[in-house]
Amino acid sequence: MGGIHRPVLRDQVLDVLQIKQDGLYVDGTFGRGGHAAAILERLRADGRLLAFDKDPAALAYAAAHFDREPRLMMRRASFGDLGSVVTELGWQGKVDGIVLDLGVSSPQLDDARRGFSFQHEGPLDMRMDSHAGITAGEWLAAAPAEEIADVLWRYGEERHSRRIARAIVARREHAPLSTTTELAQLIASVVPGHGGKKHPATRSFQAIRIFINDELRDLERVLPQTVDALAAGGRLAVISFHSLEDRMVKRFIREQQRGPQLPPDLPVRGRAYAPTLRAVGKALRPSAAEVDANPRARSAVLRVAERAA
Repeated sequence: MGGIHRPVLRDQVLDVLQIKQDGLYVDGTFGRGGHAAAILERLRADGRLLAFDKDPAALAYAAAHFDREPRLMMRRASFGDLGSVVTELGWQGKVDGIVLDLGVSSPQLDDARRGFSFQHEGPLDMRMDSHAGITAGEWLAAAPAEEIADVLWRYGEERHSRRIARAIVARREHAPLSTTTELAQLIASVVPGHGGKKHPATRSFQAIRIFINDELRDLERVLPQTVDALAAGGRLAVISFHSLEDRMVKRFIREQQRGPQLPPDLPVRGRAYAPTLRAVGKALRPSAAEVDANPRARSAVLRVAERAA
């Protein structure tokens, strides 16, 4: 397993998961095996790790670097399928820890052919599963301006979403956008006063990627499944990289801990709510040293919850 990259918040994830040597664990986002390798280092021969990824490059990496690892079970699937696979294995209610490292991985960003980054010229693809679904370029070539603007605002919180959408539609009347740099330059040309540190295309690229890969729906699907999968005392660790994901995770943990909140003046009293999850500590963030070593870690937030008995 040589050459495994060091993932964001690696040590914190290991600490909060409290790895049992004979435990059952799930890595919902295998990537290049950073968290998986760290968990496997702490497992005995009778421990097991189930890992998911829908990126063919990640699966090829696992086959090349973890081919002799009997404790690891890889699944080519979204982590949104976690519940069905856990049930198939007979692990329901027995999992000791789950880690979800959300968003796009560094290898995906660094590979210009994937089209995730505006810093490298490449095709407007942005699919995590490069064998399925439409590309970002195909969507931008056909979607109405209203739909593009809605995606940029909803998933990127882009204040200039309508202006950008109109520019994309006007541009494609002459020639379709085919590369990441073309899109980034077009956005920069219509966003006013973009002299700050953040590139003006940052929010738009994030929004389009989230939309193309249906990332928030996958997260919404998987969170309830983790509750049923976890054993009493088992822990869920979720690393988010932008506010939309983090708000979803924070709200889900709070709801599982507090239960449904009825209006205070409602003259109805139900049975006492038994929490299914309990938040563990406050949100954790990378140290200054980690951010210096990996600037992409800057926006990472780790939230942890424990399955109630």
